[in-house]
Amino acid sequence: MAEPDPDTLERRIERTRAELAKTVDAIADRVSPKKVAGRSVAKVKSQVKAQTEQVVSTIGDMVGQAQSPNGHRPAADEPWDDDYPASPIAPVLIGLGVAVAVGAVIVIMRRRRRR
Repeated sequence: MAEPDPDTLERRIERTRAELAKTVDAIADRVSPKKVAGRSVAKVKSQVKAQTEQVVSTIGDMVGQAQSPNGHRPAADEPWDDDYPASPIAPVLIGLGVAVAVGAVIVIMRRRRRR
């Protein structure tokens, strides 16, 4: 078995070093705290956006002002789809708001008495 000449060995070593440097850079880039945080933030943002769109769609359906995914609402001259009866969500939300306000007033009054 003939030994390769020194120039060939040197080129192989340089090529291996370059490949190793690329691999190390890729690993460092992947585990970089800044990059990991950026990927995590992007993932959370996309999840929040999806959840927000789902909640908005659900609330819109409950209130009777459904939107299509692209944000289209029927114009005044377009017929509404009245296949489903109106949901009693408005009185529930008003009652919830009143309960929160009364609770806040009670908490504030109790804190002022303790002083």
